[in-house]
Amino acid sequence: MKTILVIGAGLSSSSLIRYFLEKSTLYHWQVRVVDQDIALVRKKLNNHPNGVALSFNALNSTERRPEIEKADLVVSMLPARFHVEVALDCIDLKTNLITPSYVSPEMRELHTRAEEAGILIMNEIGVDPGLDHMSAARVLDEIRSKDGQIESFLSFCGGLIAPENDNNPWNYKFTWNPRNVVLAGQGGAARFIEQGEYKFIPYSQVFQRLDHIDIEGFGTFEGYANRDSLSYRSVYGLEDIPTIYRGTLRRNGFSAAWNIFVQLGMTDDSYTIEHSEELTPRAFVNAFLPYDTQETVEHKFKRLFTKDDQTLFDKFEWLGLFENNTPIGLSNATPAQLLEKILVGKWVLEPNDKDMLVMHHEFGCTIAGQSHTIHSSMVNIGEDQVYTAMSNTVGLPVGMCGKMILNGDLQLKGVQVPVMPEVYNPILDELETFGIKFEETWK
Repeated sequence: MKTILVIGAGLSSSSLIRYFLEKSTLYHWQVRVVDQDIALVRKKLNNHPNGVALSFNALNSTERRPEIEKADLVVSMLPARFHVEVALDCIDLKTNLITPSYVSPEMRELHTRAEEAGILIMNEIGVDPGLDHMSAARVLDEIRSKDGQIESFLSFCGGLIAPENDNNPWNYKFTWNPRNVVLAGQGGAARFIEQGEYKFIPYSQVFQRLDHIDIEGFGTFEGYANRDSLSYRSVYGLEDIPTIYRGTLRRNGFSAAWNIFVQLGMTDDSYTIEHSEELTPRAFVNAFLPYDTQETVEHKFKRLFTKDDQTLFDKFEWLGLFENNTPIGLSNATPAQLLEKILVGKWVLEPNDKDMLVMHHEFGCTIAGQSHTIHSSMVNIGEDQVYTAMSNTVGLPVGMCGKMILNGDLQLKGVQVPVMPEVYNPILDELETFGIKFEETWK
């Protein structure tokens, strides 16, 4: 019997654990899952005979190493900053490792050591990164097989609310980490290349410069630039491509409203506000507006930001930003933390809500002297609030890669990402059996 160690039983692990358990009888696996919350682990294992619930400090190498030593495969679902420590143990103990996170410079430096240990450390095999790499690489390789010239690559992804549960004026609810949403776009200018020219969008303008994408059956979305598109040239072997751009999808109108928070300064996470625990939502908003005893907070807000656009103003009123009854209740908080607290209370998933994951690629190429535009889109609706679209699209590719490693179907070694046909073809094919399928059109 082969042993799998899954480190971390959070939301993104739900579908992964279910997949391993469902395959465990056929392939004779024992699935050992560790989390500080042992009750959570037991709930996700659901008394499966091949599941073992564990609870120890997975950040402590002394406690972690004995379990890694027992394992044939380790899957780290820890926060990205802890993967390298796990990887070092896996190299020492010659145990294969999978993480869904971006390859950090520190992880990349372990490539030769992992090769020498005879193990594979597969990274970036969740959804974004992961499913984006695999689906894009398949199309790019098809173009190359036709001796085509690749001229542009645009890629967008967004975690949203399913259409049937889209019932607030922002057309958005938190389906993943709220903090990441509040801080989106920060940390330097967005960088990409367009028609051979390098382009930069400062954070103050990210939500003003948008693309619009139509996806059949699901309507129109808007996309804003991700922070760094340029690093993906090397990932896809597109060092000389004239245009490459990656962005995040939202429903139309979201970005214009979110940009008001940016312009006000309410997404700033670099300083704390004195006596922040005393601030009501109204006082919080007013702290960023000019002092004027002749105008109400609403009038100042409208005059500066929404003008005569009542629909836009309604978004902020719906959030309760002008209410003055109850303090937000966070001490020594940054503006971003206060805003997050307000949004979490309003953009909450209701018990029967489902999430939606949308991914869209656009390729421009020339084949045999003829120009082509290729659109590749995938929309997946979650099952419920445990097996969400986000959990499925993160966990299933990880699980499928794990199956290939354990069954000897993947002989790669070292630190890798899933852009090779021997990785992406079987995973994309199996994902289609779970309803996760890309629809392509060539023009």
